[in-house]
Amino acid sequence: MSMTPQQDFVMKTIESRDIHFVRFWFTDVLGNMKSFAVSPSELEEAFSEGMGFDGSCIAGFGVTQESDMLAYPDASTFQILPWRPSSNAVARMFCSVRRPDGREFEGDPRLVLQRMVQKAADAGFTFNVGPELEYYYFESAEGTKVLDRGGYFDLTTLDSGTDLRRDTVLTLEGMGIPVEYSHHENGPSQNEIDLRYTDALSMADAVMTYKQVVKEIARKYGVYASFMPKPLEGEPGSGMHVHQSLFSSDGHNAFFDQGDPLGYNLSMTAKHYIAGLLKYAPEFSLLTNQYVNSYKRLAAGAEAPAYLSWGHKNRSTLIRIPGYRPNRAEACRVELRSPDAAANPYLAFSAMLAAGLAGIEQKLDIPDPIEETNLFEHSRWHLEGRGLHPLPLNLGEAIERFESSELMRSVLGDYLHSYLIRAKTEEWEEYQKHVSRWELDKLLPIL
Repeated sequence: MSMTPQQDFVMKTIESRDIHFVRFWFTDVLGNMKSFAVSPSELEEAFSEGMGFDGSCIAGFGVTQESDMLAYPDASTFQILPWRPSSNAVARMFCSVRRPDGREFEGDPRLVLQRMVQKAADAGFTFNVGPELEYYYFESAEGTKVLDRGGYFDLTTLDSGTDLRRDTVLTLEGMGIPVEYSHHENGPSQNEIDLRYTDALSMADAVMTYKQVVKEIARKYGVYASFMPKPLEGEPGSGMHVHQSLFSSDGHNAFFDQGDPLGYNLSMTAKHYIAGLLKYAPEFSLLTNQYVNSYKRLAAGAEAPAYLSWGHKNRSTLIRIPGYRPNRAEACRVELRSPDAAANPYLAFSAMLAAGLAGIEQKLDIPDPIEETNLFEHSRWHLEGRGLHPLPLNLGEAIERFESSELMRSVLGDYLHSYLIRAKTEEWEEYQKHVSRWELDKLLPIL
């Protein structure tokens, strides 16, 4: 077999670094990491012919009678796992999933993002993203007892997560994932680590690695890390604010224009893109906020905006235009603040890109920005009276908007679109079974 230079590099590294196990990583439809280990002696064949596995037990990967799948490792994602021993070391590669006849498997979330990235490339764009992922540390997986009572940016004995964050950042950087910031978040024992922006596919792989590393380091310290959107009542939820931009094929930021009459340095491309996000956000909420618990975070405020709005620096709007370096072209970007940390990044990034590109293609007009108003301070009736429309109020509404969305169907394909509707409808119905009618009436507006 003739191997690519990257595949050849993997084989030589395995030999020189005493690597005895190579884990094949991929996600199910909901973004849960799946993996199996392969002996190095099987790799050469795996690169050309894939490695078979049973997909019947993986969410969205088929039924028992048609469950045979093949995992094809992506040599460009090869990394040694630093939390495993250096002797008899373990490495990993992300995989694409195909059917036995070689056809791409339509239920592979990574494939969905690859298709959308290619669509952007065909339009002359590279889609860059930089997410801010928040999470909580708890004393164990059995409860929600926090480690500290710190707040934003605390650097005191209150911040028990300092060493955990330090080890996590060092581990990520050791795996080639650059980190921009790390700090204590607003909630007790809540933390945030921000990854430096890169292309969307690399970033989705990095987000999955990030979640794994956070949990591995937490386990090393004898605690538990949770990316649940709203684990504590009365405390902030955990979001995944996604900074995003389009760069042209010549390396220039297509969102930047110093001649912007609004004074925000936004090009018409950026404004159409924002308009697309605002138009389609209710339709892709099922992907960015996929659990019953997700809507408890959105309804609670505390930097979890739930209304279709945008502004420059306004952190209460759904979309914010960060102003840290306003005259620096490469820093111009759009921040979507509704996604939560439990989203599948492959599908979430795909939905955002599809919405933004649709806004550009349709030349959608951007509404007026909201600057001086803190939306968190106003009631639902006040905001809707101003003409602001909400995101879905609960998982049930999110399913309805997603089901009727032709854009989401075109992005995911019939297979994934239908699977998610079925799976999430079952989740919503199961939830309703365990909530009394009185409790449901009381809770629905704030789920």
